[in-house]
Amino acid sequence: MELDVTAQRTPAPDRGPDRAASPDDDDRVAVVVITHQRRPEVLAALTRLRDLPERPHVVVVDNGSTDGTADAVRAEHPWAELVASPTNLGAVGRNVAIERLDTPYVAFCDDDTWWDPGSLREAADVLDAHPGVAVLTARILVEPGGREDPIVAELRDSPVVGAPGLPGPALGSFLAGASVVRREAFLAAGGFHPRLWLGGEEELLAADLAAAGWELCYLPTLTVHHQPSRARDPHVRRRDGIRNTLWFTWLRRPLPAAVRRTGHVLRSLPRDRVSAAGVLRAVQGLPWVLRDRRPLPPHAEARFRALEESQRRSTARRYVS
Repeated sequence: MELDVTAQRTPAPDRGPDRAASPDDDDRVAVVVITHQRRPEVLAALTRLRDLPERPHVVVVDNGSTDGTADAVRAEHPWAELVASPTNLGAVGRNVAIERLDTPYVAFCDDDTWWDPGSLREAADVLDAHPGVAVLTARILVEPGGREDPIVAELRDSPVVGAPGLPGPALGSFLAGASVVRREAFLAAGGFHPRLWLGGEEELLAADLAAAGWELCYLPTLTVHHQPSRARDPHVRRRDGIRNTLWFTWLRRPLPAAVRRTGHVLRSLPRDRVSAAGVLRAVQGLPWVLRDRRPLPPHAEARFRALEESQRRSTARRYVS
């Protein structure tokens, strides 16, 4: 599948007097932000990123917004690099941005998330010290209030067995809006798949990283804050999440595991039009899925098999909207 990723690019500007070089700057990690129709949220996110002590290079991909987002970013945050896509690329917007960077590590940030001061430096230090790790996922605090997201307990108690000496619990997948990736590994694995767009798009990439021998970890010393935007369509996100879960299962899991996982997903879905639409879209994609199917090697499949029981019991991964 080919995508038109033609975009207007605002070259990375000079730091300017308020962004002059500082001994605290850390040029090992850049930040990629994707946004669509959320001008106030992305402007607030950029303000927080601008004020981080690491003062990372930031690339913002505006996914075809019509609410003046691109113009507002240019006017209010000229220090950031802007990629104004004429269409909504979904998660592929992150691919477009990461290809423009040359930092060894890239932190993803949604327009309704932000990194704690010092977390990017900590992530770079850990990735420097652990060259076999491709992804670090942070502790997530839900705002307002700063309470832990329910998914944090599952990350902390992950049953996945990784290589000895990892900096934190090994993971089967990751959360893009709360993770730092090794750019080399991300590009070698192909980045986010264009057909998945958004909604659980991380699982396929995580599987391909694991198949290539990379590790993924949860690191509780990294913190991301998440204040869920009201400007979202939860039904679309649920529909596409169901589709993408099934597509990943059929693309990468061996047949017995794919049957088990498919059965569990179908049994756990609410009986409504959104679920039906998600399943229908998954079935409609079967021709390309079967053509591109590539079951995981045993060492990578073991990670997802270890997660089956926790996925069945999970209260943080329910298909509701």
